Amino acid sequence: MVAARTVGFEHALGRRAAQAAVRTYREQLARYAGMRLLDVWYSRVDAGAIVAMARGRRRRAVARRLALAEHHTNLDALPRLTEPVDGGRRFVEEPPLLTHVAECDRTWVEEVLARYRSTLSDERRDLLDRYRAQDAARKVVGVGSVGTRCYVVLLLGDRHDDPLLLQVKQAIPSVLEPYAGRSRYRHPGHRVVNGQRLLQTASDIFLGWAGDGASRYYIRQLWDMKGSINLETLDPADFVPYARLCGWVLARAHARSGDAAAISGYLGSSDRFDRAVVTFAEAYADQTEADYAAFTRAAAPGARDTG
Repeated sequence: MVAARTVGFEHALGRRAAQAAVRTYREQLARYAGMRLLDVWYSRVDAGAIVAMARGRRRRAVARRLALAEHHTNLDALPRLTEPVDGGRRFVEEPPLLTHVAECDRTWVEEVLARYRSTLSDERRDLLDRYRAQDAARKVVGVGSVGTRCYVVLLLGDRHDDPLLLQVKQAIPSVLEPYAGRSRYRHPGHRVVNGQRLLQTASDIFLGWAGDGASRYYIRQLWDMKGSINLETLDPADFVPYARLCGWVLARAHARSGDAAAISGYLGSSDRFDRAVVTFAEAYADQTEADYAAFTRAAAPGARDTG
């Protein structure tokens, strides 16, 4: 609902998309509840299924976007983010998004990689050992990481066109801990990594964690065939199918990490839950718009400080 309003779609389309997402979530969970555990674990939402959800000529555009994601790799990132220097490579400065900072010096890189290495399985340690660290820098990432530290580390294999780009993101305690109790994982990076491995069909092979005290991180590849939907360029006709896809992926994640039968039993077989979530979504979108309006008024030039 918030997405529809943000990009200027009709509110009615936002309601249809929200209801489609929840209905698909409910129906897919019912399907997973009737499956054997291993079948649930091995099930996946693959590229073919995503393309099939698009209609008519839009399928070609979706297939093209998926093909672009397949090329979103370390090798593709190499010329975009780095430059050759002194027989190796280093990150290209792009302030304030990508900058070299004093805290991520060679000693820091060696300590982080040593601790990170211990969290990998043996065969992945052997693979990591074939790379040598070249450079590290601080990188600004999405709004969900505001207030946390994030770095990138460049490693090279035996060839200059054999890169490994690792993202080192600060890991903090879950926001749920004050209400649900402390996590059973002492290291918050361990919690994040295990959560991703549990929820995702195919997790990054370089997922791991490192650090202690206030400097605790989880680590993954920076570019690993990741893709996303740009809602600002999404055709309105594809909005509802996209919402269904989101509901399907969420249902699969919950079926892997929870009790699909218990969740499905709670949701029931009618559309009562679907309609309730749509009502909540509309209220949530209204509140989001009101909050943003208040924020922009307060941030406007000349606004009086009421604090």
